[in-house]
Amino acid sequence: MEMENIMKDKASTIYENAVVIDGLIISKWGGDLFREMQQSGLTAANCTCSVWENFSDTVNNLVQWNRWFREFGDHIVKAESVADIRRAKDSGKTAIVLGMQNTSAFEDRIGYVEILKTLGVGIAQMTYNTQNWVGSGCYESRDSGLSDFGREVVAEMNRVGMLCDLSHVGPKTSREVIDTSTVPVAYSHCLPAGLKAHPRNKSDEELRYIVDKGGFVGVTMFPPFLANGVNSTIADYIAAMDYVINIVGEDAVGIGTDFTQGYDRPFFDWITHDKGFGRRLTNFGEIINPAGFREIRDFPNIADAMADAGWTEARIEKILGLNWLNLLQTVWGK
Repeated sequence: MEMENIMKDKASTIYENAVVIDGLIISKWGGDLFREMQQSGLTAANCTCSVWENFSDTVNNLVQWNRWFREFGDHIVKAESVADIRRAKDSGKTAIVLGMQNTSAFEDRIGYVEILKTLGVGIAQMTYNTQNWVGSGCYESRDSGLSDFGREVVAEMNRVGMLCDLSHVGPKTSREVIDTSTVPVAYSHCLPAGLKAHPRNKSDEELRYIVDKGGFVGVTMFPPFLANGVNSTIADYIAAMDYVINIVGEDAVGIGTDFTQGYDRPFFDWITHDKGFGRRLTNFGEIINPAGFREIRDFPNIADAMADAGWTEARIEKILGLNWLNLLQTVWGK
């Protein structure tokens, strides 16, 4: 018991000193949540500002985010560079990386990529579950691959410094984005199909391919994609991370929780229908996050769970956030 307490004390110290980054949160934004993010010791997070929205609706969402940055400036700051993230760590605040889970906001206008980058969007997922101008999603019955327009979008995202995310993207489209991009790309929030077969989970081959090409894997704990579903624990989440690390190594893996905290059924109906209103794509059922990691406030528990799994201090620091930081530095160039 004494040794266990020593390990937990050490894990807590590692966590307190570490840069902690969540590669995807899509929770119900507001003051209480921003306060919880800060109090949990979360250094930075990729926060979804657009899913099915077009350009003008996404810009309206960004207008709201700017209001939140002013109103809740004691808790959150806007992050457009790695330096912003490091300053947030020093000041004890949470850096918000604005991210889109779809390229629908680009519409069919290449120029919108740079406009949205200048407004603060640092990450964009190429497709969200279904077909769009760029390519196919993981729930599309036929993966058409990356369109010619999509190749232009990838090139423009590379140019302006916007990370290409492939989490909800179909296998063929994903591979073609990986091959087309001149900078690393990411699965910001996924799980291995080797632990549970699911359209959103990635095969061992897909995980190897993205990392062999210099890319990155953020591991989610969204319960429908975990082998034990709603009965999962934080230990199951760490085991999923270990599975991925055993395939791709510990230098290209990070956290991507996919927290949906605060939302009720209408939100899940919106995100699980094509374009928010079309055909039903999937039915998640009850969403109960892993025991020990139910809410964002539980974030510090992850360091204890990593230590319990026998992880070294170096590995814990890398997965908590250093790996994400290195990826963003490479893609953003600042």
